[in-house]
Amino acid sequence: MRPMFKLAYRPEISGLQHIPGDGAAIIASNHLSEVDSLVLPMVAPRPISFLAKAEYFTAPGLKGWASRSFFTGVGAVPVERGNGRAALAALDTAERILGRGELFGIYPEGTRSPDGRLHRGRVGVARLALRTGAPVVPVGILGTDIVQPVGKKVPGLGRVTVRFGAPLDFSKYRGLERNRTVQRAVVDEIMRAILELSQQEYVDVYGSTVKSAA
Repeated sequence: MRPMFKLAYRPEISGLQHIPGDGAAIIASNHLSEVDSLVLPMVAPRPISFLAKAEYFTAPGLKGWASRSFFTGVGAVPVERGNGRAALAALDTAERILGRGELFGIYPEGTRSPDGRLHRGRVGVARLALRTGAPVVPVGILGTDIVQPVGKKVPGLGRVTVRFGAPLDFSKYRGLERNRTVQRAVVDEIMRAILELSQQEYVDVYGSTVKSAA
């Protein structure tokens, strides 16, 4: 799919040298469109695993087969969603992926941006970084909200930009992974790095809160 992807989206990529050549790393990106989870694996020099709703892998018929094949192909890992226990299971799955020395992709906002702005990050990415010791590579994606805006099922054509930043090391917080103040400090540092790369407007409100108020 890479030649087709490059032809359709003419990606402008920078900072690939910041992705470690081997070993575990967390790829933390802003999230403007559903197509983001296709863009990142296509431009990265190593496979990136993402968590995806289990329903994408269990639907019946031809449509289900196509969905399952696509999400498996881009490195998605099925997880159940919806409650606290499911969230803990997702975190455990992410830890196993990093424990194998692989790349794990995550959107710290927790949801796709409803308005194109960068929203307050959730602490899941901080917990993951602190528990595993894996470096966090911040990413800014631009243009995917134009290629596939909210409500559009099939992405169109257009140029996308992907900027990878220098890895963030949080080893100074070793042993403090349960400290909520530390967790917030870590995720805020990650969001500042993403903001510098994406150049979005930042709002200190969760994206899910904006969605529910709309």
